[in-house]
Amino acid sequence: MSAATINPNEAAHFGALAADWWDPHGSSAMLHRLNPVRLAYIRDQIDAHWHVDARERFALAGRSAIDVGCGAGLLAEPLARLGAKVAGVDAAPENIAAARDHAAGQGLAISYFAGELAALPPATFDLVTSMEVVEHVTDPAAFIDELAARLAPGGLMILSTPNRTMLSKLLLVEAAERVGAVPRGTHDWDQFLKPEELTKLLERAGLEVIDRTGLSPSAAKGFKLGGSEALNYLVAARWPR
Repeated sequence: MSAATINPNEAAHFGALAADWWDPHGSSAMLHRLNPVRLAYIRDQIDAHWHVDARERFALAGRSAIDVGCGAGLLAEPLARLGAKVAGVDAAPENIAAARDHAAGQGLAISYFAGELAALPPATFDLVTSMEVVEHVTDPAAFIDELAARLAPGGLMILSTPNRTMLSKLLLVEAAERVGAVPRGTHDWDQFLKPEELTKLLERAGLEVIDRTGLSPSAAKGFKLGGSEALNYLVAARWPR
């Protein structure tokens, strides 16, 4: 696998945000609000896939995980705390530098890499995650193929991405960027994937989708799982059994 999927403009855009990635009130504030909801979904899927007791603190003990498009480690660190041996890869070297510094400060041993996923040393992982990334790459099909190539037999893949609907164009792109909820230039609505499009790419790579759920705004919690997929959704996939 050697496809180049990094968009240099996208990498530069997110790299410029690296300095305050961990500030819950900074330019990545939206990610900080999304992260607990994503983690809840990931934990539910881990428990179901590997038959883990929901009370188990180290649900990923003895397993490996990679977060692709990891930014400064907002998801990689919780995965490490669940007991996984974690790797993270991101297109922006600035993000990887911030991720390494933060992990060191937390006493977490996470292997971080900057650049193309295909350039990483050969390895597969029990858990492959990629949150809000597929809509930023140059070739979504090649990117999904790269993710699949990293998924170990019996493994679990979890992705999240915005849906390409008129509502997402209005709220995620036009309104959110206008009011500063996300930095300007973050989203290109034309690159968003509908659930059936992402499912087709996963199936083309040989995987089967085992779960899908909406991720939508909540007045009480900021975001919630379930309900409408019109803005954003999460997908879990695995190798066919």
